[in-house]
Amino acid sequence: MGNREDLLAGAKRCLMEKGYAGTTARDIAAASGTSLASIGYHFRSTKALLNAALVEAMEEWGKEIEHALAAEAPPGATPLQRFEATWERIIESYIRLRPLWAIQFELIAQMDRLPELRESFASANREARLGLAALFENLDPAVDEKKAMAVGTFYQALLGGLATQWLVDPESAPSAHDLVQALHTITAGRSGPTQPDTPSPTAAGTSP
Repeated sequence: MGNREDLLAGAKRCLMEKGYAGTTARDIAAASGTSLASIGYHFRSTKALLNAALVEAMEEWGKEIEHALAAEAPPGATPLQRFEATWERIIESYIRLRPLWAIQFELIAQMDRLPELRESFASANREARLGLAALFENLDPAVDEKKAMAVGTFYQALLGGLATQWLVDPESAPSAHDLVQALHTITAGRSGPTQPDTPSPTAAGTSP
């Protein structure tokens, strides 16, 4: 690898071990086997290097999620069984990629002091939601972008919320089977999807 690639690899290792705020230029130089001057030459600043390393790490995380979703469910599996199998694999990825999830929450807490990262996260959010809709439900935003965005937002909330519980207390964090049981409870008695854009007879001032 060249110095630039070495710096990115070293910065990613430091991010995993020390976090974003705890990583210094000297840490990266030592981890990458390069000089402090090479950081300025290739990236201008340590912050720019860390941001680039974070983007690469997030891309690797995305590939990990794709890999988890690409694994085939057992033949004849029901939709709920496929759902459970998928989330079992995602939970395994939480365990392997725990430092990367921790960094994301660290950065969210510092967002007001890192406006450039806020902009990066905000612009990436839209693409992430559409990507999740395609990965989980094979929804094409070109066909129905509003639906894809809503579904992607739901999965983004589920991924982040579950990751929080695994970071804070993995011993009592829900399993994939727990998610299925919760889904059963939440959907019990609901015969079909609601139509939020259609006013109810009461709200419209009319009788049934």
